[in-house]
Amino acid sequence: MRIIDLRSDTVTKPTEAMREAMARAEVGDDVYGEDPTVNRLQEMVAGLLGKKAALFVPSGTMANQLAIRIQTQPGQEVIAESKAHIVRYEQGAAGALAGVQLHWVTGDRGIMGPEHIEAAIRPKDQHSIQTALICLENTHNAGGGTIYPLSTIERIRAVASAHGVPMHLDGARLFNAVAATTLPPAAYAQHFETVSVCLSKGLGAPAGSLLLTNDPALIDKARRFRRMYGGAMRQAGILAAAGIYALEHHIGRLKDDHDNAKRLARKLQQIPAVTINPQHVESNIIIFDIIGHRLCPSELVAALRREHVLINAVGGTSFRAVTHLDVSTRQIDAAADAFARILG
Repeated sequence: MRIIDLRSDTVTKPTEAMREAMARAEVGDDVYGEDPTVNRLQEMVAGLLGKKAALFVPSGTMANQLAIRIQTQPGQEVIAESKAHIVRYEQGAAGALAGVQLHWVTGDRGIMGPEHIEAAIRPKDQHSIQTALICLENTHNAGGGTIYPLSTIERIRAVASAHGVPMHLDGARLFNAVAATTLPPAAYAQHFETVSVCLSKGLGAPAGSLLLTNDPALIDKARRFRRMYGGAMRQAGILAAAGIYALEHHIGRLKDDHDNAKRLARKLQQIPAVTINPQHVESNIIIFDIIGHRLCPSELVAALRREHVLINAVGGTSFRAVTHLDVSTRQIDAAADAFARILG
């Protein structure tokens, strides 16, 4: 029986058509700026997000850390939501690589309000560490794929502008927000000095992210730090071709993942041991709790694995399931049946 892998949308594999695009890619040396496929990808994504310049990098973590490095000085502070990817899943890179500390702000399912951010901005005096950057994540992974309302972003932008603090958007799953709201990517990106987007999650490319900005000087700095961080690639057009294919063919189908996530949430809600609010499923990530069952979280994960369903335990009684292009509606139903057998 085929494995139903709901651990993350990072587990997707390139489609046959994507592999063909990769095999046909025209390549050059990107360190010299001579890879035509990388250049095309950078121009394409910059156009989509309404930015003037873009830089192709190996991972979303590198894109985020470059954004921090080029907009801060050692000893400064960066505001981020307490469960943001930058806080939880980037191995303390902000402190290790940029010499800054993170100021955690607790949001509502990952969404910070403008009043919370304003309260976190440090006063400009000789006694206080200085706030250098505000980071938002859209959609918010640990929040359950929550989508930042554009009106909230606009109000946060007003606060940031009033205090002279730039903003970065961790848009690893920004195209999920775009698919769910039908707003263009540029509608979100316009409020940020820098934006990162990932090609290797719901879009299904094997690797790669981009850092975008309207300031070419920031891209020049990022290019230097990309090399310092070991992210300069040579004939990277093979990977860039996968990204181009994904952008041309896979954005529209993200809604299928969202529909499947909502379908699974509704089926899980029918199981007494599962606590979930299907209304909180806004994109392709489902966070739910299993309470009062005889099996502990690790045992539940193992039992589901024996049923050919893979999920992640994410702490306490909470679990996460993520839909993506390699999981069909039929498999969602099969996964829900496996949950019911084990938890029933």
